[in-house]
Amino acid sequence: MSKRVAVLGAGASGLTAIKCCLDEGLEPVCFERGTDIGGLWNYHEDIREGHASVFRSTVINTSKEIMSFSDFPAPKEFPNYMHNTLVMKYFRLYAEHFGLIKYINFKVHINSVKPSADYDATGKWDVEYTDKEKDKSKTETFDAVLVCTGHHVDPHVAKFPGQDDFQGRIVHSHDYKHSQGYVNKRVVVIGIGNSGCDAAVDLARVASQVFLSTRRGSWILNRLGPTGLPVDIFGITRYVHSYPLSVRADRLQKRLNAKFDHAKYGLQPKHNPTQQHPTMNDILPNEILSGLVKVKANVKCFRNDGVEFEDGTVERDIHEVIMATGYNIGFPFLDESIVKVTNNEVTMYKYVFPPHMKHGTLAVIGLIQPIGAINPISELQCRWATRVFKGLTTLPTQETMMRDIKSKRDAMASRYVKSQRHTIQVDFIPYMDEIGAQIGVKPNFLRLLLTNPKLAYKCFFGPYTPYQYRLMGPGEWAGAKEAIVAVWDRILCPIKTRHVDLPEQKSNFSGFLKFLIFVVMVVAVIMKYFI
Repeated sequence: MSKRVAVLGAGASGLTAIKCCLDEGLEPVCFERGTDIGGLWNYHEDIREGHASVFRSTVINTSKEIMSFSDFPAPKEFPNYMHNTLVMKYFRLYAEHFGLIKYINFKVHINSVKPSADYDATGKWDVEYTDKEKDKSKTETFDAVLVCTGHHVDPHVAKFPGQDDFQGRIVHSHDYKHSQGYVNKRVVVIGIGNSGCDAAVDLARVASQVFLSTRRGSWILNRLGPTGLPVDIFGITRYVHSYPLSVRADRLQKRLNAKFDHAKYGLQPKHNPTQQHPTMNDILPNEILSGLVKVKANVKCFRNDGVEFEDGTVERDIHEVIMATGYNIGFPFLDESIVKVTNNEVTMYKYVFPPHMKHGTLAVIGLIQPIGAINPISELQCRWATRVFKGLTTLPTQETMMRDIKSKRDAMASRYVKSQRHTIQVDFIPYMDEIGAQIGVKPNFLRLLLTNPKLAYKCFFGPYTPYQYRLMGPGEWAGAKEAIVAVWDRILCPIKTRHVDLPEQKSNFSGFLKFLIFVVMVVAVIMKYFI
């Protein structure tokens, strides 16, 4: 009989968890608290406890080729940066294509996940849940558990002096949905991460004034890259990541300040752009330039009718405050002896497996903050976890896992600004390669160079796409090569909606120069991956 795996959550991570279980011949049973798939991306107007959702206006921060699952590219006609409704449509297409919905139990609340009585011998888990529709609780035993509940559920609400005396309304960005109800209001948004900036620009056109408060400032990235194409298809490549981090940081900082001077806008932090999670926003500089958004220092205290900031300035007649102050990581259904969270920091091997458990039969999926897309990372984590569940891949000793955890923690502390949002930070390409190596699907560039140098060139210099992890090894997909070769067709398709006749331009890029670039690529690959 196939092993039964409990999948907790039917968001992006939960969907790919079901699919990976099926790929390995495991039997998935998915439990979803809500009434639909999609998790965070399933927008709903009402505020639901334990359910996060994007804003009505939210557009994804990573382009479709970077965020697609590795064997299911987003349709070529979809825009490169998808509105949340199209992200949901993509998830539905994925679920329909692989037949995932029938494995999901909706309106189910997970009460607890505990090692079964015979865990020491079998590694099994008891999952107690409540069917909210039937109002009945039940406990089932599973061979393994994939926790896919995300980390945008429990809002972290900051506390400031005088906050209780403030006469206006204070909400967390978790509960902000749209700008209705904020017309002609004076609004303070606290926090300059993606949610804070998105809320500020969403409100700017209806509020009488928006104030954006920040402790440290932030570097603001734009979705629009060179020649108007998605910025991440140029910025997230193996070639770019072959440069030292200091070189990348210096180049990025110069480019961002060339777009607009962050210091003049009151946004420039003391750290460089690679020392914090990036903030992606196309509109914020325009709204600051037009005076619709004003950047302020960190909040010092609240007054009954306004807010005082740490630079001594005071804004009165404030009607609304939105706290975009992040989320608390937590697993209320798991005992601390299994996964303990301290100051938003978890101790897990490669952010997936609790290192002290006797059996590797429980894995946490998607508990990372990548400089890139989370979907393909969650998918690779699931591919790894399901092979561990099946016994095809083994975990190292607890001592080895703890060394890896400490190494990552030390590296993070030395690089990133100390903040609760940087406790689960990972670099997209190195982390994907790291997980891919666990299951033998990390691209073998020496083999690619010898068998298909053109494909090797595209993988190294071209957009870094998840399809690279389907070229070889377990789960190899016959369509991976074509998906990589045709990536530019899918990128250009949604923007070429009007034909423009241009005079034919002859390339002056000689064959000799092309040969030199190829030689550079070979040397770079050898130095990065084999020396």
